[in-house]
Amino acid sequence: MAATPVWSVDPRTGKPREEVAVEATAQEVDEAVRAAHAVRGSLADRSVRAAFLRAAADLLDEAGPHVIEAADAETALGPGRLTGELARTTAQFRAFAAVIEEGAFLDIRIDHADANATPPIPDLRRFKIPLGVVAVYAASNFPLAFSVPGGDTASALAAGCPVVVKAHPDHPATSELCASVLRRAAESVGLPADVLSVVHGFEAGVELVKHPLVSAAGFTGSVRGGRALFDAAAARPTPIPFHGELGSLNPVVITEAAAVERAEEIGTGLAGSMTLGVGQFCVKPGFVLAPSGDAGDALVKSLTAAVSSTAAGVLLDHRMRDNFIAGVRERAELPGVDAPVTPGAGGEHTVSPGFLTVAASELASDGAHDLLLEECFGPVTVVARYDSAAEVTAVLSRLPGNLTATLQVSAAEAAGEGDASDLLTEVTPLAGRVLVNGWPTGVAVAPAQHHGGPYPATTSTSTSVGGTAIERWLRPVAYQTTPEALLPPELREANPLSLPRRVDGRPE
Repeated sequence: MAATPVWSVDPRTGKPREEVAVEATAQEVDEAVRAAHAVRGSLADRSVRAAFLRAAADLLDEAGPHVIEAADAETALGPGRLTGELARTTAQFRAFAAVIEEGAFLDIRIDHADANATPPIPDLRRFKIPLGVVAVYAASNFPLAFSVPGGDTASALAAGCPVVVKAHPDHPATSELCASVLRRAAESVGLPADVLSVVHGFEAGVELVKHPLVSAAGFTGSVRGGRALFDAAAARPTPIPFHGELGSLNPVVITEAAAVERAEEIGTGLAGSMTLGVGQFCVKPGFVLAPSGDAGDALVKSLTAAVSSTAAGVLLDHRMRDNFIAGVRERAELPGVDAPVTPGAGGEHTVSPGFLTVAASELASDGAHDLLLEECFGPVTVVARYDSAAEVTAVLSRLPGNLTATLQVSAAEAAGEGDASDLLTEVTPLAGRVLVNGWPTGVAVAPAQHHGGPYPATTSTSTSVGGTAIERWLRPVAYQTTPEALLPPELREANPLSLPRRVDGRPE
């Protein structure tokens, strides 16, 4: 059977640019995974891992102009956006290098033997070890920060796990370029290049999650694709952890007092957030509860003006463009739905932003408007106008899990007056990150960040952004009554590696 070529495609024209690679066969996936598995021991030294991640960051910065040019040609995201994304990507590598060196992620706990305890306690020493080979499924909308050199890859390598990435078909040339940089970084610090490899093709992705030597997987993409892989990971003879980010509405609730106080500001801010990057951010606010009445009308007027002045843009590929146009048309045709600014086709290769409005009462119970509670990828949001707090509660109770939930409240409500605290309590179960008087687009890479949420936002309780993302690729192991000479250095009594640990219940 002839090999299937992988082409780089220009989303601005829909035309292929160049042949980049070929789709991997089952045998080639097997070879990539076995090669990664064979070199997993090379990542055991934390200092070498830290040096590798810093070298990767430095070499990505050095290759920056070429990486940005390749990514822009394949995604049309623009040099400005991609320059910022590259900076975020290299910052992630450096941040995880610091996490490795600090060592707190190992969660070392030592309990000395206590024969007088009830029941008696033997000598126990616990820390975390890497799972093994990790499969990473690259995202379409972040060709760097959530793809080959992205957070899943960086955190897995930081944990000591080799990585095989299934490249996204929207940016194969960028994926190959970044993989070559990371492999060169590995070799520069004495690691084998096979700690990181890339495969292409749909079938390769299926084979990857099924491979018996793959120990965990990370995915960013659609609900349909992610759920299929999640089910495959669970159906294996030996199930594996699958950390998937699948989809999110990212609801916004605007109180009436907030709309009275700053309708124009909120409308402008919402427009900027929902159209940022042509609405292709996973944390785009895709559903808004706004009050009826004059204050709500003023907010919708502001949103209309701001969205109307936003230029049409290019989506990541023509399949997404077709899905967006069909999706907004289907939603706009529902009874009682209006389109103050009609979203849809712009030019031959672009889409125009817009938003839909509907009475919140239409969404308060199961019915014909459930489609409005599903994510529509692209520059569109749904504004549901409510008449009472009871309607807000009824609609929120029907929302699926999300990455984010946002409240827009007045100054008095922010100071503790009114029911804002109750509303905050109400939205917290819906999301992994809750914002007040901000907008969800923009996910800071910081130790306290949490990028995840209840299903279908993610399939686990973990984060894919921030230092604690490393925890996804580790498992705890305890050693009982193990002689000092046999213990890993991390667990020895004298703490030769000077690692943070908890001894007999006390931090040391």
